[in-house]
This record gives sequence, C-alpha cells and structure tokens, in this order.
Amino acid sequence: MSCDSVLIMKLLVATFVSSVLLFSVYNARSVAADKLFADVMFRGDPEENMNASQLITSKGYPCEEHTVQTEDGFLLGLQRIPYGKKNASTTNPRPVVFLQHGLLCSSTNWLTNLENESFAYILADAGFDVWLGNVRGNTYSRSHVSLNPNQDEFWEWSFDQMALYDLPAMVNYALKVSMQPQLYYIGHSQGTLMAFAQLPRNKELAKKIKTFFALGPVTTVGHVESPIKYLADLVPELQLLFKIFGVRDFLPNNEIINWLADHVCEKRYQIYCENILFIISGWDPQQLNQTRLPVYFHHVPAGTSVRNVIHFAQMIKSQKFQMYDYGSAAENLKYYNQSTAPLYYPENLTTPTALYWGGQDWLADPKDVQSLIPKIKNVLISNDEIVEFDHLDFIWGMDAPERVYHNILNTIQKQEESIFSRG
Repeated sequence: MSCDSVLIMKLLVATFVSSVLLFSVYNARSVAADKLFADVMFRGDPEENMNASQLITSKGYPCEEHTVQTEDGFLLGLQRIPYGKKNASTTNPRPVVFLQHGLLCSSTNWLTNLENESFAYILADAGFDVWLGNVRGNTYSRSHVSLNPNQDEFWEWSFDQMALYDLPAMVNYALKVSMQPQLYYIGHSQGTLMAFAQLPRNKELAKKIKTFFALGPVTTVGHVESPIKYLADLVPELQLLFKIFGVRDFLPNNEIINWLADHVCEKRYQIYCENILFIISGWDPQQLNQTRLPVYFHHVPAGTSVRNVIHFAQMIKSQKFQMYDYGSAAENLKYYNQSTAPLYYPENLTTPTALYWGGQDWLADPKDVQSLIPKIKNVLISNDEIVEFDHLDFIWGMDAPERVYHNILNTIQKQEESIFSRG
C-alpha cells in the first residue's frame, strides 16, 4: 500500500486533522507515561456514562423513548421530554419544539451542559413539549429493518438521505404522538442543513414548521476555516478508498475516544481537549466550561457515514450547496438523470426562519452565512450575529442561554400569544 493510501486511511479514522496527533500520542505512550496516567486521581462525572434518557431522568425530568422508521427502513431513536419540572401540568396541549443536532453529534448535545444551561431543560421548564432527534448512523440510530452496521449497504447515505427521509419521519412522528398540527424546529449545524435542503422542496412538511430557528446555519461551506477543509483535496482518493475497502462509519464513540475523555480531558491535560474543539469549530475559550469536557467527549463524536464526510468535503471544494456527487457523469446520470449533482435551493424556502450565527465560527463561516441571507430574505424574521461565538457555543457556550435561547423563547412565546389571540 502506498504512503498516500496510508495517509488517507488515517484521515478516515482520525478526528479530522487534530485527532491524528492524539491518536499518535495514545499509541506511542511510554511505560512511564502509562504510570503517570494510572497515578492520576480522577473522579469521573456520572453523566459521562449515561445515555440521553438517563441524562434527562437523572435531573428529575420525565423522558420517553421513541423509535421511528424512515421510508428507506432506518430506525431512528428519539427522546421526548413531555413537560418540565417547573411547569409539570399535563392538562393542556403544549407547543411542540423539535431539537436537531449537528454533524457527528446526537441528542445529548442539548443535555450535557448544566441543567440551567442545556436548551432541552430550559424549553421543558418554559412549558414546551420537547423532542430530541437523532439521525441515521449515530449512537441512537444504528438499526435498520433489514440491514446491520456491519454491512456496507447500511452506510450508503449522506445528509441527502437525512433530509429526504429522516427529517420528515421524525417531524411527522413527533406531531402524531403530541397530537399537534405544527411544531417549532431548532437545528444546529447539520440540523439546519437538513432543513434548508428539505423544506424548500417539501411544501407539506414546510407547512408543519411554525418557525425554523437555525443555529450555526450551514448551506454552502466554501469558506470553512476549520482544518477539515483539507479533506476537500482528497475527495477522489476518499471515494476510491470507499469503493475498494467498503469504509462504513466515521468516528463512532469508541474506546479510544472514551480513553481520551477519561485521561486527556482530565484537569491536568484538558488543554488538549480544548484545542481539539477550537481547531475544528473556532476559537472562544471564554464560553467553554472546562469541567464539562470529559462529559462532552464521552458523548461526541456519535458517528456518521464516511459518505457523509465525503459529501461535506465535496461541497467545500465546489463551494455549492448540492447533492452527493457520485464521482463521474455516468454514475450521476444513473442516480439523478443528469451528469452533475443537483443543487439545493434555499431561496425556495417558505418557512419563517431565524438565523443565529457566530463571528468566530470556522464551520458555518460568516462569509457562507452572509451568502445565504439574501437567498432567504423573504422569510427571514431575525438575523442575529453573535460576534464572539464559535460553532459549538450554540450548544455548549455558557452564555448561550442569555445570548440565544432566551431570545428564541421570547420569539416563540410571542408567536403563541398571537396564535391564541387569533384562535
């Protein structure tokens, strides 16, 4: 195998560029280093080993586990917080809020900060029926009616299929169980991309979304500053490797990541974990609660498909918001009846939309967000730049409740008052 092939394989199993260093550190530890780590007195946070439901119930909130089947057979795990601790009456129907995580993440993104900082708990206590989505391939959605994760076919998808199948299945299911005609959709990162891809072309689904709140909004990624941009130069090689070796999932939450969470994210070494977050998402150490790092890294990354990562790399290179490119005109003709990958058109969005974006965001880069704004101007109800925020501040930032969540709550409550007065 050539050196280039070895490099590509390492890229596929590393946490993008920064994790390559940490994997090499892990594999090259000396006996003395092992003794040092063994001597570290580290008391783990119980939340490190809790799943999403356990995180919720450990704080005294009610939780329901649900499974929804997509049209193409994937079984997605959803969590529901039907009411909060501060507003526990169940007599009246509650407005439904759906929270959708980003790339390589899961529903725990909305649960792993402190109780008064995690958006899911804040929404539940404010009187909402809260649903937490999980897309195919992550920790809570690794089942299928006929396939299993050990088969290549299980992983033959990207965010195209998340938008086409997962999003409608989850939204429709949540509305059916909650017995409501509409809900509020709040997405982060890839969670916004799914909506920007699907809502403009699925008018029936779009009617079911009262307002779309986009945190760290993603459509084009041509100006991304994160080192993941270097994957764009390897797209042909990555696609070839995918075909030859049948590479499947990308960065599930495995033993190495958990070891990093236990030992490297411990107080003495937490600077290394901080740097992983910053090198991927942007620089904002003031917003990071360092004591939560082991908890974050036990829950993230939650996995996705290699094809999905290739898809993002393709869009970095093309600077377009488009479907997965199968690598040749002949292959694209087979899937799309045209020689190139079709574009998505966020300008056809009809759902009222609010943007929240960070000035220090290396993934949802401000230049890409600014190119999106004029395309959705007819439905844009608010456009808030938080200058100091990076990409992860929208889910883990200590000021996120004050700077973002309370603003969203006020917007929803005003809309509900308006709906009630009209009704």
